[in-house]
Amino acid sequence: MKSKLQIGYIGHGGRGKYHINNFLKMPDVDVVAVCDKYPDRAEAMVAQVEEKSGITPYSTTNYKDMIKNCKLDAVVIVTNWNMHIPISIDFMEAGIPVGCEVGGCDSIDEIWQLVETYRRTKTEFMMLENCCYGQKELMVLNMVKQGLFGEVVHCDGGYRHYLCDEILTGEEKRQYRLKNYIHRNCDNYPTHALGPIAKILNINHGNRFVTLTSMASKSVGLNAYMEKNEIENKKLIGQKFNQGDVIVTNIKCANGETITLNLSTTLPAFYSRSFNIYGTNAFYHEDTKSLAFLGDDIDLEKPWQPNWNNQEQYFEKYNHPIWKEYLDEGISEGHGGMDYLVCRAFVEAIKRGTKPLIDVYDAASWMAITPLSEASIAMGSAPVSFPDFTYGQWIEEDHSYIGKYSLDEIVDDPSVKLYPDKD
Repeated sequence: MKSKLQIGYIGHGGRGKYHINNFLKMPDVDVVAVCDKYPDRAEAMVAQVEEKSGITPYSTTNYKDMIKNCKLDAVVIVTNWNMHIPISIDFMEAGIPVGCEVGGCDSIDEIWQLVETYRRTKTEFMMLENCCYGQKELMVLNMVKQGLFGEVVHCDGGYRHYLCDEILTGEEKRQYRLKNYIHRNCDNYPTHALGPIAKILNINHGNRFVTLTSMASKSVGLNAYMEKNEIENKKLIGQKFNQGDVIVTNIKCANGETITLNLSTTLPAFYSRSFNIYGTNAFYHEDTKSLAFLGDDIDLEKPWQPNWNNQEQYFEKYNHPIWKEYLDEGISEGHGGMDYLVCRAFVEAIKRGTKPLIDVYDAASWMAITPLSEASIAMGSAPVSFPDFTYGQWIEEDHSYIGKYSLDEIVDDPSVKLYPDKD
């Protein structure tokens, strides 16, 4: 097992400049190379690494220079959605394992390129889907694995986040969402919701997504926002946006379960990932922070409001082992602690030479939602088939790696520390 990793880090936009801190605080990781295509961001990243770690990293505005000039154990990619797969493939071709940020993708063809690159090079790829490591998501996963939900039948997930200002300041902030909203119409950000659900439903391990249908509402939210608010980029006034304000996607699984995803980022709404899990014995509802079993002393025929916000009592009993330890050791910053956990899962997999916990087949299945939803919407919400990126191996129920950070089984392994410096 490697005692210390030398990693490269690409991207210093809104997400990148915060996410890098998770790696900089790990004593068994050195960030030795950084990249951003904008020189000022690359310089800012060097200063950040120097301040946090005392190391002056190699710096470039062309990520291919890192491949040629640096000896890396892994790379972390935190760029715009459209570059995730091309950059990942180049590093995998060079034999450098990849940790890649979330998002959809441009086409099914490029997902196949990613999968084929992995199959040929055997270079690992892990999607850094932080929501898989959220406290409520891991608690529900733990309960499902214990059989407490009975048979899971349906799952809801979504991404409700009022992002009009972020989208409309895309040019000023050099942010990638604006062009996507002008030109595309799809569920462009599916993985926060879908990742935890896929693990609950054993996708790619005895189950898979089979078909999908998507529907888009009209697009008026961004224009309505501009009517009420001053914006700097006057060229956008009157702009036609292809992206519907609400995208609803329904997925059917091989084992009969159904999933509904909801994307809404241009209409007023409180932030939510709409994580709702329905089984034959229990259900969990994110927005009301509530959970119920048939055996509980709760009358489901009566108004449910008195039982809202009851999830804390279930945390006490069913918290995932990782979160029990996390609460004892102290929760790291970053989306309520999720960010550190997914980064730590990636580092442990690379150090130990084990399979990533969210591997290339998981990433392919989740990212495919974007182009498949785009195709379904363009054809009047016609059903579209999911490719089988596993080449039929989904039918096998065995898992490539079971360990502390596993999302397929629940493992309590105190020998692997959340914070290695506390060994």
